[in-house]
Amino acid sequence: MNKLLAALIATLFATAAFAQTAPATEAVAKAQASAQKDVNKAAASEAKVDANADADVAKAQAKANEKKADAHHKAAKTKAKAHDKVVKADPEDQAKEAAKAEKTAAKADAKAGKASVKADAKVAKEKVDANADKALAATKTEEAKAKAEADIKAAAAK
Repeated sequence: MNKLLAALIATLFATAAFAQTAPATEAVAKAQASAQKDVNKAAASEAKVDANADADVAKAQAKANEKKADAHHKAAKTKAKAHDKVVKADPEDQAKEAAKAEKTAAKADAKAGKASVKADAKVAKEKVDANADKALAATKTEEAKAKAEADIKAAAAK
């Protein structure tokens, strides 16, 4: 009889203890679900920012490549015109025209070089902006994870 009574009392205490922890477990489960939802949302946002940043860099790179190609094409065209003038010039004026052509070619190359540098600078700026955007998004994701862990701990402490 004592053993039966002891078993009943132990069961009563176990049931009471379980009844008190069940709501806390439910609260923790809700907190975990909410936290996971927030973390997933932040991660998705980070992925979207990363994709947009990469797309912006690719677009800037393509635009820069196009500008550089146009500048080099224009320089080649200018050089060709200058060379044609040398070929068409009278024999006594050819040396003078050749000197002009060299000067024109140098100017055209310099102009193309400047265009290339400017285009590359724009790409570099875009890359810096993209990396900054990615870093901010990663920081927001880390913040969401830390907040989620804190919410879970707070729910477990109740």
